Amino acid sequence: MKPKIYIDGKEGTTGLQIYERLGGRDDIELLLIDEDKRKDTEERRKFLNAADIAFLCLPDAAAKEAVSLIENDTTRVIDASTAHRTDPDWDYGFAELSKAHREAIKNSMRVANPGCHASGFISSVYPLVANGIIAEDTALTCASLTGYSGGGKKMIAEYQDENRDPRHDSERIYGLNLHHKHLPEVGYICGLTQAPVFVPIVGDFYKGMATTVMLPGVDAHLVHATLTRHYEGQQLVTVAPFGGEEPMIYANTLAGHDSLKLIVCGHEEQTIVTALFDNLGKGASGAAVQNMNIMLGLDETTGLNL
Repeated sequence: MKPKIYIDGKEGTTGLQIYERLGGRDDIELLLIDEDKRKDTEERRKFLNAADIAFLCLPDAAAKEAVSLIENDTTRVIDASTAHRTDPDWDYGFAELSKAHREAIKNSMRVANPGCHASGFISSVYPLVANGIIAEDTALTCASLTGYSGGGKKMIAEYQDENRDPRHDSERIYGLNLHHKHLPEVGYICGLTQAPVFVPIVGDFYKGMATTVMLPGVDAHLVHATLTRHYEGQQLVTVAPFGGEEPMIYANTLAGHDSLKLIVCGHEEQTIVTALFDNLGKGASGAAVQNMNIMLGLDETTGLNL
């Protein structure tokens, strides 16, 4: 019998992207709620309880409510919201971080899908902390450039409006209070005791992401060797040759792909690590489908674009 999959919040950007990756598959059964009942609590309850795996593509409060509607001990959940990423009762959905993470996802009833900016930061920093290259109290700085689809339907409409603010032609720095919603997540997962200075930036391109962590006083070659060893054999996270494959980095290079590539640049005294990926791919929907595949015991790349 094919596993039954339900996407609660299919109409949002993340939900639609998950549906695109699942819609043509014949190894699962997609449960589709009637359009006029997608906000009907009792109808959603039926679908959530009928599913083997439910994706939650909802605001935080709605995601918590959706979990409360599940009345059985068989429906497994992948939550794409921020709601459960620091909850110890949920498993963090980034399989490449360690064998323990992958095994936890495989057997989990509750998986918290990583945030987009957080995915870029954690992919670089977690292995460096785990391998003792940087300490948990290191003062880190990170700048993360994303395409405007990361802001959801409202921001997409804003950027695609023919009468938009002409300043949208340039990059836009936001999160100026330095309390971005992904900071608790990156600190919790990486075991950091000091929050990084994190600067998110939106660019005038639809999708793609370049998250750069700056490491003063750290040997770039040591960082490259550590990351290369850590991700050896992984299908969806790879490390580029030292210095990258060209003398610049374009944030939309992996737009349309579900993989992530780390690029290490610098010298003996200064290092930058850039995670290059699609904010809608490994930064959201692609990662969610990868987690579903792992939970179902399938090849993790099924239905994904490498």
